[in-house]
Amino acid sequence: MASLALTFGSGAMTNSIEDAKNTDLFLMIGSNPDTSHPTIGLRIHQALDRGAKLVVVDPRRTRLADRADQWLRINPGTDVALLNSFMKVIIEEDLLDRKFVEERTEDFDELERLVKKYPPEMVEKICGIPAQQIRTVARMFAAPGRHAIYHGMGITHYVTGTDRVKSIANLAMLCGKVGVAGGGCNPLRGQNNVQGACDMGALFNTLPGYGGLGDEDLFNKYEKLWQVKLPRRPGKPATEVWDNIMNGNIRSLYIFGEDPAVADANISHVQGALEKCDFLVVQDIFLTKTAEMADVVLPAACYAEKDGTFSCTERRVQRVRKAVDPPGEARPDWKIFCDLAKKMGYDMKCNSPAEIFEEIRTLLPQYRGITYDRLEKVGLQWPVPTEDHPGTPVLHTEKFTRGRGLFIPEDYIPPVELADDEYPMQFTTGRDLARYNFSSMTGKTSQINNISPECFAEIHPEDAERFGIEEKNKVKLTSRRGSVVLRVKITDRTQPGTVFTTYNHIESLVNLLTLDALDRLSRTPEYKLCAIKVEVVD
Repeated sequence: MASLALTFGSGAMTNSIEDAKNTDLFLMIGSNPDTSHPTIGLRIHQALDRGAKLVVVDPRRTRLADRADQWLRINPGTDVALLNSFMKVIIEEDLLDRKFVEERTEDFDELERLVKKYPPEMVEKICGIPAQQIRTVARMFAAPGRHAIYHGMGITHYVTGTDRVKSIANLAMLCGKVGVAGGGCNPLRGQNNVQGACDMGALFNTLPGYGGLGDEDLFNKYEKLWQVKLPRRPGKPATEVWDNIMNGNIRSLYIFGEDPAVADANISHVQGALEKCDFLVVQDIFLTKTAEMADVVLPAACYAEKDGTFSCTERRVQRVRKAVDPPGEARPDWKIFCDLAKKMGYDMKCNSPAEIFEEIRTLLPQYRGITYDRLEKVGLQWPVPTEDHPGTPVLHTEKFTRGRGLFIPEDYIPPVELADDEYPMQFTTGRDLARYNFSSMTGKTSQINNISPECFAEIHPEDAERFGIEEKNKVKLTSRRGSVVLRVKITDRTQPGTVFTTYNHIESLVNLLTLDALDRLSRTPEYKLCAIKVEVVD
């Protein structure tokens, strides 16, 4: 979220994972860390065991929802309306942290004006949550104490994902819950080094370290170091690549560490684009579905076969140490890139991961004080401005990146594709604890296959009766983009009117169904909600 003016760690946690021990109240929205981030989920359970309170906002009854002091069974896709209603109650009842708002934020008047439109009685009709419960939770969060918001891809995987993140930040600032131990806004990133990739500039609209494309001094610095002329224009968001291939703007593609043929939204469209591509190179540790479509496959080393660093969701930079040699002709990614660049006429002159990291820390202010020697002992949370700096467990303790935190209020916009007569059910997805992503790794382990042999379509008993579905029936789920056949699990954990599945089984490509409409800022697809119909096939 580097484009947001309040800049809460560019999508990173403002606080540390360990900080959960200091939290008095968790507001968990759009995330189920028991299955998506189990080590963080464990910390939260430990905090609950010692007496911390928990509010869960989730359409599905999860294990954390069972333990929650308040479980808000929200209608999918209506989070912005709910968050605005919380803020309406807090301002109306004068529960906000006025000192924090006056001294550390700006544009409060804009926020106050917008949230007036979201009284709980009106929002109850949108979200399906009783007005009194909305008021109760608003009061709980605004009360004195160390209160933290944790959120995940159930917030960001919508076309209004950035609106939701801004609304979460608005709520935290309104109540002064930012910049304190045990508080903050804590997005749980989707994979182990997503944060590190973003830090390194793997975004379409920033330079490494989140430098802006209008910063000529920064461009000059890079060009002098690398002895190349850099383009000043934004790149293409990864999610827009497929349309650009289909319309002829992109003709070749180099993909590494990614399997979009099964992982992206509306994968029929993605697979069609990959087939149309004139030249496709895939660099990966296994022959994935995407690699099977490639003209050239470059075998890469996995995490245990190379040295380097990862940066995780809490901004912690950690050493990765080679344990075994890579098999066959596989090599570390950095070595493949350097050798390929040399063959194309540019000598990167990189001889080791340590040497590469030295360049990183000279260029990125957040990493400047981090060295390999320091990482031998412990991982460090950026920003680390100097070599004697201990790292930053809590962001924004005195001021925000931009100085004052900027309230950016957003109106509620309904989901793109709601249930109708032709497609009467809503479809949403989550993670399987035993699986990782689309099983390119975990699917090759027989013990994991025994624990989690298949993906089920979870259907509420009321819907099962309505459609004449029995336990373990096979059903065909069909959206406007495709179909998939799954066996049924009838459970009241899923919301009436909604089918829930996990997306981790390669045999059940549920992204044939999902919607590829994009957020206007982040360009993230609306993975988390679309309309489907359900038909029994046996």
